[in-house]
Amino acid sequence: MSLKHQPIETAHSILLDYQPPYAWDRLIDFLAFRSIDGVEAVDQGVYWRTVREETASGQSLTGWIRVENHLGQSSLQLTVPESLSPVLPQIVTKVRKMFDLDSDPQAIYQHLESMNQIQPGLCQPGTRIPGSYDPFEMCVRAVLGQQITVKAARTLALRLTASLGTPLETGIPGLTHLFPSAASLLDLGHQVEDQLGVLGVTSQRSASIRSLAGWLVSESGDLTEPAAVGARMDKWLAIKGIGPWTAQYLAMRILNWPDAFPSTDYGVRKTLEPMTQKEIDQLAESWRPWRAYATINIWNYR
Repeated sequence: MSLKHQPIETAHSILLDYQPPYAWDRLIDFLAFRSIDGVEAVDQGVYWRTVREETASGQSLTGWIRVENHLGQSSLQLTVPESLSPVLPQIVTKVRKMFDLDSDPQAIYQHLESMNQIQPGLCQPGTRIPGSYDPFEMCVRAVLGQQITVKAARTLALRLTASLGTPLETGIPGLTHLFPSAASLLDLGHQVEDQLGVLGVTSQRSASIRSLAGWLVSESGDLTEPAAVGARMDKWLAIKGIGPWTAQYLAMRILNWPDAFPSTDYGVRKTLEPMTQKEIDQLAESWRPWRAYATINIWNYR
């Protein structure tokens, strides 16, 4: 049976509006290609994932969310089990950021439309930045994905989830675990390198993940506050093993920074051949302040 028509427990659904156009198929394909088995599932254009949230009193609630596009209503339908109703407002906030619902696609496309002079169809209207629901999960995925294929990074993320994640009974096929939290990984102390090492993660990347977990646990305030982007990127770059590409990628997907630009990315350089790195950087200046959207268009084009 398709997940889209999977019978589920008593649930609560709300519509989250957006300004059209919305290139939903491109966004959902991006997420599906990078999904972590057990934590996420994409089926027939519908996104599912496990979630963990805390109430104002500190109670931990776990469950799942379901997100589907309603094109005719210019909205996404968010469905959660009734057990997550106490934390619905914070789930809504995260989903709006993850699916970039508050952007102005018409203004962005008008600014970037000249990209189609490089390659016809390179820039598509309605392109959104795929954000992240769980910042720590995205930190781990970014580090695991350094200089390896997306498929290889997914394999490492699956091993990490199966080993260190929390099993969760959802009743939804394919949703079996919660991704490890930053706090739970820090609880391992210096055993992190050993625990991740047996899964195939290098000691340097394991140390970087532990440092990012420490940053998140100590972090306060709105992660998407524009004034704090530079300071947060500086903190990442101070971590051994975190270079400009990773910092820009995290700024794009965690901080929802619209001007993030991992200029040295292989996919960016490949699509823009035979431009030199200097020429790419100069060209990207004309894409400000929407360089992250330009990047997503380039990645989607490949």
